[in-house]
Amino acid sequence: MPTTDPNRLLDIEAIKRLKAEYCRFVDTKQWDRLSALFAEETMFEGFGSAPTGSTARDFIKGISHRMTGAVTIHHVCNPEIAFLDPDRARGIWAMTDLVELAAGMRPKEAPDSRGFRGYGHYQEEYRRDGGRWKFCFLRLTRLRLDPLPDDFPPMRHDLLAADPNWLDTANA
Repeated sequence: MPTTDPNRLLDIEAIKRLKAEYCRFVDTKQWDRLSALFAEETMFEGFGSAPTGSTARDFIKGISHRMTGAVTIHHVCNPEIAFLDPDRARGIWAMTDLVELAAGMRPKEAPDSRGFRGYGHYQEEYRRDGGRWKFCFLRLTRLRLDPLPDDFPPMRHDLLAADPNWLDTANA
């Protein structure tokens, strides 16, 4: 499907926003909002918070347990989006993340460390569901993973936190 069609360009922007929300909701620990981004049948591959084949419910349960109390930073860029039909698309995003788990927790990806910096790609499928684009498949691939040593500078807890409702225009 040609991406020069104005409707496809609007869909691309909607998918970009979906991905931006995903990163923000993970990093700000907004699990209910994160959950709303997934179609009911969404499946996951390659995530430390849920085994391959997990459902959205399994993923939310795993990530909320693992990442509550952690500092995470997810950056994605260079989206490549292709449409399978008017209501389905696939995307690839370059990504980097920093995951610093709470004291005493060790990541599966780097068990002898307190966290990691990762680099790789998200491979995803999206489906229009009730007029809104949602994830229906997510795969996380890694090109490199650098463990955070135990002497990595400790996280600061005195920083200004994001306002989870900043974009809620009803309250502006």
